[in-house]
Amino acid sequence: MYNGLEGFLVPFMSFSLIGWVAVGTFVGLYVGAIPGLSVTMAVSLLISFTFTWEINPALAIMVGIYTGGVYGGARSGILLNIPGAPAAVASGFDGYPLAKMGLAGEAMGLSTTQSVIGNFFGIIILALFAPLIAQLALLFMPRDYFLLAFMGLFLVGSLSEGNMIKALITAFIGILVGLVGMDPETGQGRMTFDSLQMLGGIHFVIVMIGTFGISEALVQLQTKVVPVKQKITRITPKWDVIWDNMWLTFRSSTIGVVIGALPGTGGDIAALMAYDHAKRTVKNPYPKPFGQGAYQGLIAPEAACNAAIGGAFVPMMTLGIPGDSVTAVLIGALIIHGLRPGPMLMREQPQFFWFVVGALLLANVFLYIFGMTGIRMFSKIVEIPKPIIIPIIVVLTFIGGYSIQNSIADIYWMIGFGVLGYFMKRYNYPVAPMVLGVILSPIIDSNFRRGVQMQHGSAFDFFGQMLQNRIPLILLALMLATAVVSNPKMSGWIKQLFGRKA
Repeated sequence: MYNGLEGFLVPFMSFSLIGWVAVGTFVGLYVGAIPGLSVTMAVSLLISFTFTWEINPALAIMVGIYTGGVYGGARSGILLNIPGAPAAVASGFDGYPLAKMGLAGEAMGLSTTQSVIGNFFGIIILALFAPLIAQLALLFMPRDYFLLAFMGLFLVGSLSEGNMIKALITAFIGILVGLVGMDPETGQGRMTFDSLQMLGGIHFVIVMIGTFGISEALVQLQTKVVPVKQKITRITPKWDVIWDNMWLTFRSSTIGVVIGALPGTGGDIAALMAYDHAKRTVKNPYPKPFGQGAYQGLIAPEAACNAAIGGAFVPMMTLGIPGDSVTAVLIGALIIHGLRPGPMLMREQPQFFWFVVGALLLANVFLYIFGMTGIRMFSKIVEIPKPIIIPIIVVLTFIGGYSIQNSIADIYWMIGFGVLGYFMKRYNYPVAPMVLGVILSPIIDSNFRRGVQMQHGSAFDFFGQMLQNRIPLILLALMLATAVVSNPKMSGWIKQLFGRKA
C-alpha cells in the first residue's frame, strides 16, 4: 500500500513531471484536433524520442498525450464536421449542428466539461477494480494468456471499421511480421530468407511509425479539407444543461468504462454505443432533436469516449493486453523501458500502476484548463495548411525511425510499412489490428510453446484443456458475446432469431 500511495503522489511532487504531463496534454489536444493526425500516431512517434528517457517522464508525457488526444478529436468534429479521431465521430452528429446554430463555443465548452467528468469516472474505476483483476490474473495459466492475446486480436478484428474478415487478415499479417527473426528457443532464422539483417527481427515501433505516420501522410495528400470559420461567442456551458443530464453522463461513462476495458475495443465504439443509448432513452432532447443539434447527443459520446481511457488501462496494466490501439503502443513503451505490464507488475512493482493513475488524474486537470482556455486559439490552429503540416510529419517519422536502432534498414522497413498501410487504408483494411498483431505475437508464441510443453508436447491436449477449465471458458464466452453485441451483422442475426414477438 505504501508503494501504491508513493507512486500515486510522484506525479504531483515533481515540477518536471507536472510539466511533462501538461506538455503531453496540450500537444495531444491539438494533435487529436487536427483531422488526419491520430493520437496513436503521436504516441508511437513519441516512443522513439523517449527511448533513452527515464520511465516516469516518458509515461507522464504519453499519458498526457493520450488524455488530450482523445478529447481533442471533438474540436474539429464540432467546427468542421470532420472528426480529428475515430472516437469523435459520434460527437459531430450533434456538435456540428450546434456550431451552425451559433453555439460552437458553448458546444466545445460542454464537450470539455463532459470529457473531464467521464475521464474522472474512468480513473476511479481503474483505481478501484484494476488491483482486484490483477489478483485474479495470478491464477492464469499459459493457455489463458495465449487466449487473452488472441482475444485482443479477435475483438479488434470484429470491431475495426465494421469488417471483421479484413481486420482479422491484417491481424494475422501482424502476427507473421512479429515472428520474423531468430527463434528464441532454437536460434534458427524464421522467415529471414537467409538475410543476416532480418535475424534481429522487425522492431514493432518501426511498424507503428510506418503504418500510422507515413501512411497517414500519404492518405492526407489525396484528401481536401476546407475549414469552416466559426465565430466563437459563449464558452462556458449552462449549469442546468450539465445538471439535468448528469444521470445520462453517468450511464454513458459506465458504457465507456465497460467497452474500454474489453481488450481490443476503444473510445470510438464506446462513443457510438453511448450515442445510441442516448437516442433510445432521452425523450425530449434539447434544443433540437438528435442529429439536428441536441446537447444530449454531445454529452453522451464525450463522456463515454473519455471514460474509456481509464477502462482501456485496466486490461493493459492487469493482463498485459491492450484495451485499444493507443494502449497497445503504451505497452510497447513499457517493454522498451524494461517493464512488462501484467499481474506480476501489479504485484511486484505497484508504484508504476499508481503512477499512471496519478498521471491520469493530473492530465485530467490540465485537460479542463487547456480545454476551456484554448477554444478561440484552436479555431486558428485547425486551419494549418497541409503543405506545412505534412512535411513536418514526414520529417519526424524519419528522425524517430532512425533513432531507435540507428539503422538505415529500419528506414526502409518504415517506408515499406507506410506504403503498405496506405494501400490498406485505401482499400478499407484497418491497420490497428496489424500493429497489435506485431506486439502480441511474442506473447502468443511463447505461451503456446509453454502450454504445449506442459501438455507433454501435445497441441491437441493444449487446446482441449481450454474446454475443460473455467477461466478459458469464461474468456471464450466473453470473446463471443462482445463480437455478437458489437458487430452489427451478428447482432442483427441474433435479433432475428430471438427478438421477434410470437
